[in-house]
Amino acid sequence: MNTANPQLEGLYLALAAINRLLVEKGLLSNVEIQDVLQTAERAVLADEKQLTISSSHQKAVAFPIRLLLLANEAHEHGETFCFDDLAREIGRRT
Repeated sequence: MNTANPQLEGLYLALAAINRLLVEKGLLSNVEIQDVLQTAERAVLADEKQLTISSSHQKAVAFPIRLLLLANEAHEHGETFCFDDLAREIGRRT
């Protein structure tokens, strides 16, 4: 991620923390969070506007969703994570 976006980095980590709390409080499961995030990711990547925007733009829009998916996956396995690790893993997977 561009170093000019530290506010977004913080926002993504805050959302990941909220997701963890929702699971810990029993309000949602990791599977439910994963399902809703995957639905959002599919919607972004299948957006009919894709003919007018580049695939790199679509990937940029999908980035925070993918980051939250990875954070959810890490939490489900009891692993700790940092933004840089998650961002690198997204790069490896795409």
